[in-house]
Amino acid sequence: MLKINNLSFGVSSDVEKKEIVKDISLSVPEGKLVVITGPNGGGKSTLAKLIAGIEQPTSGSIEFLGEDITKLSITERARKGIAFAFQQPVKFKGIRVYDLLKMAVGKNLSVSEACDYLSLVGLCAREYINREVTSSLSGGELKRIEIATVIARNAKLSVFDEPEAGIDLWSFQNLIKVFEKMRKDSQERSIIIISHQERILNIADEIVVLKNGRIDKQGTRDEILPSLIGNMAISPACQSDDEGGCVCKD
Repeated sequence: MLKINNLSFGVSSDVEKKEIVKDISLSVPEGKLVVITGPNGGGKSTLAKLIAGIEQPTSGSIEFLGEDITKLSITERARKGIAFAFQQPVKFKGIRVYDLLKMAVGKNLSVSEACDYLSLVGLCAREYINREVTSSLSGGELKRIEIATVIARNAKLSVFDEPEAGIDLWSFQNLIKVFEKMRKDSQERSIIIISHQERILNIADEIVVLKNGRIDKQGTRDEILPSLIGNMAISPACQSDDEGGCVCKD
């Protein structure tokens, strides 16, 4: 489905040139859930943005369903069937949650169907369906709404950048079930998740470990996960937030 060939990405300043992603080659087959993990600063989120088209590589190429999409924009890639959930969700002033879900689906969506998507991420539909997607919502609420829109899109490839960030424990546990259902329901669709969470790593078909911008390890969950536990910052559970809730953190 997705094939990354010798992909590199760097940024330059007056002082230095920094290479963030270094000559990465990676394939994501149809129907697989691939988790990309590794130390902070290893290039995980940058790789996700390169796949989505938010950033353009300095060298290398990306193929999706046999087509070279390296030069396509995020909008063009979305039309091809790639959905992306940001680590820090985008705010949409003047747009209701219901409208956002309808746009994600790309067709008429009943209120009942929209409520079902919100329920999947632990939001009470009656309270959120007509609210605007603005700064009046907390970071965790925005995160869950964005995840709901990605689920609603039912894209061929869904990319989630640290979906656990700002999510309460109940929603996180249900989100794991959603990922498992997404994988189970279609052998023609794939999921990429950027995460440190052990519970997410535990449902992966394949795990890719990025370190210093390069692939350090790659293989099945059974091959890779045992070597990660205790050797890097894997988060097994959630911690309490300042308001007494439970928030998943790195």
